[in-house]
Amino acid sequence: MARAVVGQDAAVTSLLIALLCRGHVLLEGVPGVAKTLLVRSLAGALDLGTKRVQFTPDLMPGDVTGSLVYDARTAEFSFREGPVFTNLLLADEINRTPPKTQASLLEAMEERQVTVDGTPRALPEPFIVVATQNPVEYEGTYPLPEAQLDRFLLKVVLPLPERDQEIEVLARHARGFDPRDLVAAGVRPAADAELLAQARREVSNVQVAPEVLGYVVDVCAATRRSPSLSLGVSPRGATALLATSRAWAWLCGRTYVTPDDVKALAHPTLRHRVQLRPEAELEGVTAESVLDTVLAAVPVPR
Repeated sequence: MARAVVGQDAAVTSLLIALLCRGHVLLEGVPGVAKTLLVRSLAGALDLGTKRVQFTPDLMPGDVTGSLVYDARTAEFSFREGPVFTNLLLADEINRTPPKTQASLLEAMEERQVTVDGTPRALPEPFIVVATQNPVEYEGTYPLPEAQLDRFLLKVVLPLPERDQEIEVLARHARGFDPRDLVAAGVRPAADAELLAQARREVSNVQVAPEVLGYVVDVCAATRRSPSLSLGVSPRGATALLATSRAWAWLCGRTYVTPDDVKALAHPTLRHRVQLRPEAELEGVTAESVLDTVLAAVPVPR
């Protein structure tokens, strides 16, 4: 992936963790920070089926999940699969479509199936949604509801590149790099479904001590008591933090989880699962600062 994307190491790691945890990722950043290129590079590095949906204000739920189509020759309705029937779905600019269409992914992301006309239809395995969005203060965006945000395992905020990274981006373009031709850039499949399944089995064998389990619960519970938040982390968020911590420990070459693993994944796993009180927002409080306060206050097991 680094052959196409400069920097953004945290985002690349987050995508790998999501693959290992069977989770979904929300990438947020201003236009032009390589959100879509990042996902396309991931697709090129995997030997899996991939599809892209450009979310627009006029996109309908059936355009994502599929719909029944009348066949005049047989006088019957047949189901035409939508782009959600794939292994890796790129939901580009997901917050530029109305909530009704956003909600079409709820069942797919949680149950890994879609129901059309009362009939559930299973999605391929593996199945992961990587969605991109612009910051909510940008014109023409629809904020994702809490139920939708909670379906994402991780929310990754892509920063603007550092000076040396931006120079490298320009140098690559000067040498003829074409972001629309990743094969020419050297991006090749490095993993398939079988290898991914093997990695997931190894992650499931990573050990978690009772003290670390208690630390995960204490961190999440502390967000529910924070005076700056109207909505703290739910039990689903606690299980997500446990899963991402185990995947990170495995990527680091360990068979056990440490409190530092929990701290490292707390921000991307929990930042979108909390909701600030209006008065806290007016005072300049952010979800990041609240999580920093929580992590500093909760005792770390020894």
